[in-house]
Amino acid sequence: MNTFAKLAEEAGLTAADLGELLSIPVERASKYVDGEIQPSSREIHVLKGIALASKADRTAADRLNQDISLRNAQVSQSASNRPSLAVPAKPLAAMKHPEISMRPRKKTENSFTTLELCAGGGGAALGLEQAGFDPLALLDVDPHACATLRRNRPYWNVIQADMRRFDASYWHGADLLSGGLPCPPFSIAGKQLGADDDRDMFPSMLRIVKEIQPRAVLIENVRGILTGKFAPFREKVDAALSKQGFETYWMGFNAAEFSVPQSRFRAFLIALRRGETKPLRWPIPTLNTAPTVADAISDLMGARGWKQLSAWIKRANSPAPTIVGGSHKHGGPDLGPTRARREWAELGVDGIGIADAPPPEDFDGTPRLTMRMVARLQSFPDEWIFSGSKTHAYRQVGNALPVRLAFAMAKAVKECLA
Repeated sequence: MNTFAKLAEEAGLTAADLGELLSIPVERASKYVDGEIQPSSREIHVLKGIALASKADRTAADRLNQDISLRNAQVSQSASNRPSLAVPAKPLAAMKHPEISMRPRKKTENSFTTLELCAGGGGAALGLEQAGFDPLALLDVDPHACATLRRNRPYWNVIQADMRRFDASYWHGADLLSGGLPCPPFSIAGKQLGADDDRDMFPSMLRIVKEIQPRAVLIENVRGILTGKFAPFREKVDAALSKQGFETYWMGFNAAEFSVPQSRFRAFLIALRRGETKPLRWPIPTLNTAPTVADAISDLMGARGWKQLSAWIKRANSPAPTIVGGSHKHGGPDLGPTRARREWAELGVDGIGIADAPPPEDFDGTPRLTMRMVARLQSFPDEWIFSGSKTHAYRQVGNALPVRLAFAMAKAVKECLA
């Protein structure tokens, strides 16, 4: 393996990532990795810096996890024999919202514990935090997502692992098992293989439920899982959870109904343990009219004094179309396929890529969104920083559960546990 390939491996970068970082064609980046072409000294220098930074982040994270593991081992069991972990919190909301506090939430007697699977970039985790859940552990297989969680919440117990091979029995007795399981097996845009897709994590989720015996389960997925095609699949999941003592409920919601400036439909499975929880009341939409793209990001779009901002605001007068994050195999930092780009164009946004900065004062044309703008459309706070290359960061943002929708769902579950 040549020096360039070793550095790329240390940094966790694909040929596509390298092409984007070095502004070269993907084919050329692949030849660098294969040793067919010798990269310039500048390109090696850039990649070396990224690899060293990545290594430093991992070392710091490993030390932090060791400290957290030691501290967790010393945490005493509560009277109900459920583990409890106080977690320092940071402000959530970047945009004003009547139900989401701008202040850090303090640990109270009414807080509950959760084990979160497929935590990703933290959208669901933030919503759970603000609703009153303390994470005992957050699990994800993606190193960049784990780095994001550690960077923003240093005291969270973040574990990089594949849930298919994860033993969760240590967290037996957590109040809630939550997670946004991979969507491709059920996505209308995909082959919809369901249980025949190797990315189906429902069997692993059911195994982990058996290991930790929570009082409630909250799982998020795409709305395709609610179609008639997957009725038998849902029935099998229901039967498995019923056998473990749970009542199950399925429902779909549009994030735009919960103050998220984006039309984004998500499906939810909530399972509540019989005899230990109150009846479920699905959350009630907070607004009749969703915030528009202009409402959410006009201040960011005009941050550099763009002269055409007023005209743009008039065009960006509806919620954003669904933001697409792409998978680890496909998709990059853009706003989706051709149809989605047409919808963005009607709002005055170029959806082909993600900009590094807002349009300058004399910019003439159709602007692109920055990463911060996309994160704002997912209701992430501006203080939340995403780790990794632009591609890795965008996938975390685009695949996240909007924070405000996560908050609404978590609040509904908490009311069943209180």
